[in-house]
Amino acid sequence: MCGIVGIASNSPVNQTLYDALLLLQHRGQDAAGIATSQNSTFSMYKANGLVRDVFRTRNMRSLLGNTGIGHVRYPTAGSSSEEEAQPFYVNAPFGITFAHNGNLTNWEQLKIEMFKNDRRHINTDSDSEVMLNVLAHEIQEASVGYSLDPDGIFKAVAMLHKRVRGAYAAVAQIAGYGLLAFRDPFGIRPLCIGAQENEQGVTEYLIASESVALEGMGFRFLRDVLPGEAVFVDMDGKLHARQCADNPQLNPCAFEYVYLARPDSVIDGASVYATRLKMGEYLADKIKAELRTGDIDVVMPIPDSSRPAAIQLALKLGVEYREGFIKNRYIGRTFIMPGQAMRKKSVRQKLNAIGAEFKGKNVLLVDDSIVRGTTSREIVQMAREAGARNVYFASAAPPVLFPNVYGIDMPTRDELIAHGRTRDEICREITADALIYQDIESLKRSISDVNPALTDFEASCFDGRYITGDVTPEYLDRLERARHNPKEKQDDLIRTQLNLNKIDAE
Repeated sequence: MCGIVGIASNSPVNQTLYDALLLLQHRGQDAAGIATSQNSTFSMYKANGLVRDVFRTRNMRSLLGNTGIGHVRYPTAGSSSEEEAQPFYVNAPFGITFAHNGNLTNWEQLKIEMFKNDRRHINTDSDSEVMLNVLAHEIQEASVGYSLDPDGIFKAVAMLHKRVRGAYAAVAQIAGYGLLAFRDPFGIRPLCIGAQENEQGVTEYLIASESVALEGMGFRFLRDVLPGEAVFVDMDGKLHARQCADNPQLNPCAFEYVYLARPDSVIDGASVYATRLKMGEYLADKIKAELRTGDIDVVMPIPDSSRPAAIQLALKLGVEYREGFIKNRYIGRTFIMPGQAMRKKSVRQKLNAIGAEFKGKNVLLVDDSIVRGTTSREIVQMAREAGARNVYFASAAPPVLFPNVYGIDMPTRDELIAHGRTRDEICREITADALIYQDIESLKRSISDVNPALTDFEASCFDGRYITGDVTPEYLDRLERARHNPKEKQDDLIRTQLNLNKIDAE
């Protein structure tokens, strides 16, 4: 999960990109970058850190141009080096800058293909750099001599769809031609487009991971980019769009609605806030069936993403709703922090309990999900230390049972508290007096109720169904070995490089 933004304007865009990235900061707190274009010349700056810490006045002044792209990175395993911050750049053909949200499942195979067949060298272990080089190669193949038109660009994206597997939403600048954006054929990661008319009456376009970035910058929401679709804004400001996939189908990531997206965003026609209210309603039905609601004195959310579900749940149960935890908003989101020790330490820094709200009460805590269980266990203990008599715990999402390979950092089964454990065992692990999970069908209905056109979802972390069709048990085993044994991962990379050298010698 990362945040991407692209803008085509006829006035300087550096400040707009910066402000849009601030609105997408929740999607990635590890690194940030901006690339702009002026007279076919790119300016770029990127570094590890939050947006506000990465960019200084001198950096902003250097980002010249009326078109640009930006990126905030969410750290997954092996992607925390500054060299892998985005955007990426290649100088041929034409010059392309590129930013990507998602994860490719066949990037290692593509890396070898790029070297063997396309004669392109990949300098990092980032799947985004691999994807950029695939795009660059296909644009080169589609260009006629030294010229390129929208048909050639769309042909290149169509070929990319045939070669690349996984989840991806991307924005790119092609020097001298314009701004390109596209989305994978399953529509797993979100992408939308907005427009506004400037003072000269010229239409400007903004493309972003979430609608909140459009609205916050004064752009009106036009629509979501369709699965498999590419949109291109040329140098004259004209918008072109074309379906580039053979069999596109919309399967948005269910975890976007549970946790990742801001509640004030609308993704594929479904308000994130409204879906979370629905999650609370369905969870209330489950609680009524499994707990004596008369034993619950108060319902409390774990700030912030569970608040809509907790409010609606309390309303439906007829139980008092209270805020028992106060959040320090200057601590990052614990789920997307690398390392168990860092997550555990940050929980107490991030949340503080109001003792008077807990003392002597039976408390139902509502969280959006339980992934590793580290945060849940610490919070239950905080509630007990604050004086709660009994602590019940409810998750607005089903048990997270399987790794996510589409851009969310859930790569190993043994890191997931629900994998291989019964609900009673999980309850004991987090030291709660009772534990209630949302049903998978209820989660899906929560989204479909808001937009009935949404009927299929990418929910592999809950149901184990990997919709791209190329994720095998062997693939998951290899990911886990690399996660647990960095040396083995390094050995794999060395073997890959030896293969590349052998290919080169031949």
